[in-house]
This record gives sequence, C-alpha cells and structure tokens, in this order.
Amino acid sequence: MPEWWRAQIRRVRELLRGLRTPARSTEAVESIALLLGAAAFAVGLPVSYLLFAGSTLAITGAGSIGWYAAGGGAIVTAVAFVLGRVAVRPAAVSPDEPRDGFRVPGERLRWYDLVAIGAAYSTIALLGWLGVAELLALCFTDAPVFAFPGSILVGVAFAVTAYVAFLAATELRPMSLSLGLAVFLVVGAFASMLTSSDAHWWQDNLSALGMTTNEASSVFNPMLVLSGIIVATLARYATAGLPAHGRRQRRGRLVVRIGLILIGLLLAAVGVFPVDVFFLLHNTVATGMAVCFAGVVCGLPWLLPSLPRVFLGLGYVYVAVIVLLAILFAVGYYNLTAVELIAAVLIFSWIIVFLRTTASVAAPARSPEPRGTGAVETVVPSRRAAD
Repeated sequence: MPEWWRAQIRRVRELLRGLRTPARSTEAVESIALLLGAAAFAVGLPVSYLLFAGSTLAITGAGSIGWYAAGGGAIVTAVAFVLGRVAVRPAAVSPDEPRDGFRVPGERLRWYDLVAIGAAYSTIALLGWLGVAELLALCFTDAPVFAFPGSILVGVAFAVTAYVAFLAATELRPMSLSLGLAVFLVVGAFASMLTSSDAHWWQDNLSALGMTTNEASSVFNPMLVLSGIIVATLARYATAGLPAHGRRQRRGRLVVRIGLILIGLLLAAVGVFPVDVFFLLHNTVATGMAVCFAGVVCGLPWLLPSLPRVFLGLGYVYVAVIVLLAILFAVGYYNLTAVELIAAVLIFSWIIVFLRTTASVAAPARSPEPRGTGAVETVVPSRRAAD
C-alpha cells in the first residue's frame, strides 16, 4: 500500500479515536463540528428528496420547504447541542476545575439549565429558518421549488445548523450565552409580531401578543418562559466569579444574584399567565419585574462596588428613562405598547451588558510586556481576583 494511503488511514484512525474521548483542543472541536455538519447534509439530502419527490413545493406556508427546514433544523440543533456537551465533558472532575466545559470556576451547569439553553437554541433555529423562508418568499413571489434543488437547500440548512449549534454548545460561557439570549429575544419578538392574528395588537399593549385568542401566543408566551429561565440560570454564573472582599460584599453578591433570579422568574410568570385570562396576576408580576430591576440597579454601588462606575451610571440612566416613560404614559402622551417595548429593550440590554461586564471583571488581567526586553506576555491574576 502506498505511503500516502497509509498516512490517510492513520489520520482517520486518530480522528475516530478522538471522537470517543472529550475534545481537548480547538482543532478537535472544529473537526468534529465539520464532520457533524457533513453528516447532517448527507442524511438530510436523501431523506428530503424522498419526501419531496414528484411534488412542487412552496417556499413558505404549510407543508412548504421553509417549514420542513425549520422543523428539521430545530431537531438537528437539539441533537448537535447534546453532542456538543458530550464532546467537552471533562475526563476527570476536580474541585478546582470547571465542569461540563463551562468556564466558571466553582459552578457547573445543571441538567435543567442545559434543557432550557438547548430549547432556546432549537427555538432560534426554528424561528430563524422560518424568517429566512418568509424573506425568500417575498423576494421570489409565487416561485415553485422542485424536489432536487429543494433537497439540496434543506441539506445545506441542516449542515449549517448542526455546525453552528455544535460549536455553540461547546462554548457555553456567560458572554456567549448573553449573545444567545439577545438573538433569542429578537427572533422570538419578530416572529410573534409576524404571526399575530391581530394586525392592530400594538394598539393595546405588548402582552396582547400573548393573549390566548392571538395565534402569536404559541410563540410569544413560550419565548417569555424560556427567556426567564435563561436569565435565572445566568444569574448564578454571572455572579460566581465576581470578587467579594469580606462578608458584606459576599452578602451583596448573593443579594444581586437573588434579584436577577427573581427577575427571570417573574419574566417567566408573565408568559405563564396570559393577560386575557389572568389580568391582575399578569400585571402584578410584570410590574414586580420592573420594580425588582430598579432595585437591583440602584443597589449595585453598595452591593457590588467592584463594578465599573460607567456601568453603574448606565443603569441609573436606564431607570430614569423607564420612569420618564411611565410619566408620559400617565399623561397620555405614549400608549402602553411603546412604554412596554422600550422598557423591555432597556431591561434586557442592561442584563446582557451586566453579563459581559461581570465576565470582564472576573477575568484575569494580563501584565504588560516590558519595553525593550522582548519578553513574552504572561497572564497574572488581577488584584481583585486574587483577593
């Protein structure tokens, strides 16, 4: 056998051997992601062709190629997410080593955390591909899709979904999860508005999208529940690495964590109790979420003094804007939808910035390279982290 073929066989054996053990390098993770994407394409194309053979499909609508790609993409995302978590499982767990590939010392992802995050990623794939199909349908009005090219498009969609979902599952950190939360909220909000059976829902309030009489409730309410669970999940990890000097600051960190968890639970309750069925309870939990947010923001300088002052000032500005909006609504200048929409954007953007700020504060600092020595830059613990 030629030496070239022997070398290729050795590479395949090494790759297969690596698939049976946790991925320890970026190269191994990338290789597995590419293989998984290729497998999704290899399975998706022939299966799609068998389903599409002999028929002409629409781009969107019931039984269309868009719906098939979206539903299959959600399933592919779930499978790739599970494989991604398995790929980064630790070979041996020690008290000082982050577990499950989650890079927050002292904390680990529980099974229910992973279920919520995986469900959010699957929902992003579902709604995302539906949105792409809607845009294509607008660009190619009444254009038919034949079986073979449609199968190729679906196979490519599955491959891209598997590749992205696998890499996302291997890089679950507060910063990456904050980005995932932002994408989930944006995609879910626009999907709810587009699928609303009431074209004038905005004349009432934002919660009108979650009314049981509105078709958008099947998207809007689960989105709120999942978002609340993710916020409550991230609250524990976002505050785990924050420096705490003494008992008072440790207590302050715990209070902030409880406040963020409470915000997440109240957000989930908004989706659990639709406004047209549980009017009083719905409005109570929605108002409580805003009050809890204002309390956390205003108390941060005393609870977590290690946070940057610029971020603390940003929180004060957000609270002031929300109060101003409430006053404008009370005098009849704004309707409730505008107030709720802007307040929701401010609250969630603050949470995302908070996650990124706490991650940067808890990260180790780099010592500068001495001039003229040519020394290699080294990583040393920051003063806050050391304390």
